[in-house]
Amino acid sequence: MDKVLKFRYFLALFILLGCGENPKTKTGEDNENAEVEENIARKGKTILFFGDSLTAAYGLETEQGFPNLIQRRLDSLGLDYTVINSGVSGETTSGGVNRLDWVLNQEVDIFVLELGANDGLRGVPLDKTKENLQTMINMVRTKNKDTQIILAGMQIPPNMGKAYTTAFKNLFPDLAVKNDIALIPFLLEDVAGIPELNLEDGIHPTAAGQKIVANNIWEILEPIVVTEATLETMSP
Repeated sequence: MDKVLKFRYFLALFILLGCGENPKTKTGEDNENAEVEENIARKGKTILFFGDSLTAAYGLETEQGFPNLIQRRLDSLGLDYTVINSGVSGETTSGGVNRLDWVLNQEVDIFVLELGANDGLRGVPLDKTKENLQTMINMVRTKNKDTQIILAGMQIPPNMGKAYTTAFKNLFPDLAVKNDIALIPFLLEDVAGIPELNLEDGIHPTAAGQKIVANNIWEILEPIVVTEATLETMSP
């Protein structure tokens, strides 16, 4: 059984340019919170993917998404991490700020922040997107200064204008440098714009695309988890 934990939320009609609610994601189980609390109480470390429909594996079974693929890779290497999939389809950075406090009620060792794409597709002012991302970084650090943060860089199609799309692309590395956190340069590298690696909407990766996204993440995540594992074995 896949052991990736999936946070699910009650969402009103919250659909944006194809980044709508995943039709294959079940919601509203009465015992959901109890199950999550029981599972995250297990020993070992936790990696939390906090994002939108890309994290939630929109249009696919949850086990086909990159969080689950990362979990499998960790397991194959004998690394004692539990991956939590906290992806909500249609999420913006503003929505992320609003729900993050509840998510941080658990201990998180590595926090992967994958938000901003829906802001860009909506044309949200860039200073607001940047402010929200900074707020979430601050919230994570306030909760636990030792949590490792990884920011997923995003890009958007050029239809928003060259100035906006260029500034949008640059805000992610700017934030990474400012906060001294790890950066995935472009989450959808080698996937975006390739028809056979995306669903019919042209936005969300297929199962094959998700495997490439997982590799993009792993390039940045691997040194962190391996270093942590090495330090643990060296500690008395």
